[in-house]
Amino acid sequence: MSRWIRPPSLGELNAWSAGNAQALCGIVFTELGDDFLRGIMPVTKSLTQPFGLLHGGVSVVLAETLGSTAAYCAIDRDRFVAVGQEVNANHLQAAYAGDVITGTARAIHVGTRSHVWGVELRDQRGRLVCISRLTMAVIPRRPAQPAPAAEPARPPAGGPA
Repeated sequence: MSRWIRPPSLGELNAWSAGNAQALCGIVFTELGDDFLRGIMPVTKSLTQPFGLLHGGVSVVLAETLGSTAAYCAIDRDRFVAVGQEVNANHLQAAYAGDVITGTARAIHVGTRSHVWGVELRDQRGRLVCISRLTMAVIPRRPAQPAPAAEPARPPAGGPA
């Protein structure tokens, strides 16, 4: 039995990523199974820390992207939104520029007000690079609010006059 309320296509999932943090990291959704969401992220030099390893925070971006998107697909999106409450990650194996990380998010708990998602990140050799857990709050959707007419004025360079 499928976990998803209204399963989006992979094209829709990837379109949601345009211009966001996941696009900056090169994250692409690749598979929506009955009970999991999978995506990949190529490790580029810009995603490494000074010692050449995949930055741990970038691993968390991938894990949170997969878990939060999975939670969003598992709720009635017309009535609710899913927002992150807590994320943790254990970094178990180094990954380097040139590696490709595959992440898989699976539900641990799906309640009416909260979800817990487990996310495994593996390199192209199948080694477990990171394991993460994400807790999501499910809250009622608010009516759309109008965009501000203009951005607030910024003080001139060098501080206030």
